[in-house]
Amino acid sequence: MKQLFEFFPIILFFIAFKLYDIYIATAVVIVATILQVAFMWFKYRKVETMQWVTLGLILVMGGATIYLQDEQFIKWKLSIVEWLFGLAFLASQFFGEKPFIERIMSANITLPSPIWRRLNLMWALFFISVGFINLYVMYNFNTDDWVNFKTFGVPGLMVVFIVLQMLYLYKHMPDTEE
Repeated sequence: MKQLFEFFPIILFFIAFKLYDIYIATAVVIVATILQVAFMWFKYRKVETMQWVTLGLILVMGGATIYLQDEQFIKWKLSIVEWLFGLAFLASQFFGEKPFIERIMSANITLPSPIWRRLNLMWALFFISVGFINLYVMYNFNTDDWVNFKTFGVPGLMVVFIVLQMLYLYKHMPDTEE
């Protein structure tokens, strides 16, 4: 259910785009993201840093899209968010006790430190690559194709990456005999 909640603004963006246009969809995603963050704050009294960053970017880039009637701003937001994730994962290689991916997954899996670092680097490169793929799509395809890419392509790339990651991790899992 939490994953569906995370996709709430994106789903509403997609529906609004298909029914209206990019500018209405942008307004909808701004409101949906504000509501999402407000809900998280009132329910848990905590909002993750990246949710604040995403909200800030959607307010700035979405606001510029609507105010200037230029869809490039909302399209750039995806690349900026992906690059920020990538840079955060990359920075965690050098700062802090553990890389981000180890902090996220270590409660469920035990791996040697070099594998955690390699896996973390893979995630950083994945996010940075998706940011560049977004640029390619936004400059070489029409807005309808870009919205489809944002809504279905990016999550699809994530699923493929996670499957590949699982295959990689399987090779490094400690043998357990029952």
